[in-house]
Amino acid sequence: MEYEAVIGLEVHVQVDTKSKMFTRTPRGYGEPPNTLTDPVVMGLPGALPVMNFEAIEKSIKVGLLLGCEIAKVCKWDRKNYFYPDMPKNYQISQFDQPICLGGEVEIEMEGENRSVMGSHRKVQLTRIHLEEDVGKLTHFENDSLVDYNRAGSALLEIVSEPDLFSPDEVFAYLTSLRNSLVYAGISDCDMEKGEMRCDANVSVRPQGESELGTKVELKNLNTISGVRNGVEYEIKRQSSTLREGGTISQETRRWNPEQKYTTAMRSKEMAHDYRYFPDPDLMPVEIDDDWVERIKLEIPEMPFDKQRRFMENHGLPYSSTSALCPDRKLCDFFEETVSKCSQAKKAANWIVNDLLRELSAAGDENGPMPLDQSKMTPVHCAELVTLVEDGSISSNIAKEIFPEIFASGKMPAALVEEKGLKQTSDTTELESICSQVMSDHPKAVEEFKGGKENAINALKGQVMKATRGQANPKIVDDLLRKLLSS
Repeated sequence: MEYEAVIGLEVHVQVDTKSKMFTRTPRGYGEPPNTLTDPVVMGLPGALPVMNFEAIEKSIKVGLLLGCEIAKVCKWDRKNYFYPDMPKNYQISQFDQPICLGGEVEIEMEGENRSVMGSHRKVQLTRIHLEEDVGKLTHFENDSLVDYNRAGSALLEIVSEPDLFSPDEVFAYLTSLRNSLVYAGISDCDMEKGEMRCDANVSVRPQGESELGTKVELKNLNTISGVRNGVEYEIKRQSSTLREGGTISQETRRWNPEQKYTTAMRSKEMAHDYRYFPDPDLMPVEIDDDWVERIKLEIPEMPFDKQRRFMENHGLPYSSTSALCPDRKLCDFFEETVSKCSQAKKAANWIVNDLLRELSAAGDENGPMPLDQSKMTPVHCAELVTLVEDGSISSNIAKEIFPEIFASGKMPAALVEEKGLKQTSDTTELESICSQVMSDHPKAVEEFKGGKENAINALKGQVMKATRGQANPKIVDDLLRKLLSS
């Protein structure tokens, strides 16, 4: 019996706000444990919640980004459970009236050839609701410690339909979703900081059947690659169990990233286990059309839409756009460069190959240097492109000076002048040098005249050496061919 997987994801994203969801206590990361708390976070008697307006606005923005229906009215519910990471013993969440319904996330599956765009489709969403985050538990051999700094932060839960069918689709979905949320300034989605977390609901069924199998929820999935690996293992585990005549229990399992297997944690809770009821301390939120229309004006162009535009309007190859478009700041850098030099393909090549290389080399264990910390600006990049395109310097000279421009912030034209690197196009002087090179290398001349086309490259190399790389390569090629044909 062959089995196929059906997967749904619950992605929790911490909304980037200055304060927490229901209190003015700051939201932050890396502070001493249990310092970002107050009576509201800790659920002390008499402490009353007050809604964070920015969190609600950004939640509407996410709904618009992902094509959701924005609720006219959403309300708050208490989700009751007893666990050390929730100090109140209930979580303020949204049950039957979430802020966003439906929606979709566009994904791209990698093609056989990485230089060509892969297939695209849209994964359907069930809902997006807003809630408060819980604290963080750190487990040791005999003890567990709890830090409530994260508790109470605004948290979006983005719930997909069971509309994913492979580990690779899961990876593509999470990558696309993260890129979109970072683009829109909703969150940094840093999984190491817990700003984006994911639970996966995995089931298998005989191929060709429409009825869903028994689902298993996976926890402790801390990276996008980890989610893919955990889902892949669970699909194999469930399929093997069924082939051997066993049954799948509805349960929650923990992924072990070091050992690469899942273990049972507990039986899966149902909605009634949480005893939801409306929060008596919070009024429902009414969202009118004017509010939604105003937020629509703030929606940025999404990564895949930008990629298609770059390919269609600027003629960029897929390989360049796939490097540019996941990073909004890099795209802005590219577009500003093009506005100053009108050479889109050339600008993209310098940014994708040379700028990204220098940013990577200047980075540290946390990753490449952020673009906004670099001394290289679109003005620098545009001027360098122009110098190459108008023949002032060769591309080899440009590559040679690029690291110095990046490190010093000197303008390319000034650096070329300072180092005496300007390309010569004086045909009289170059013709004399070409004649001398031909005289010094008769074998290459003989080979070219005998039909060996590549022999001219040896002559061109000697001319460039004699001019310290400052000769215009096209003029050198034309002069050599003229002299060789005479």
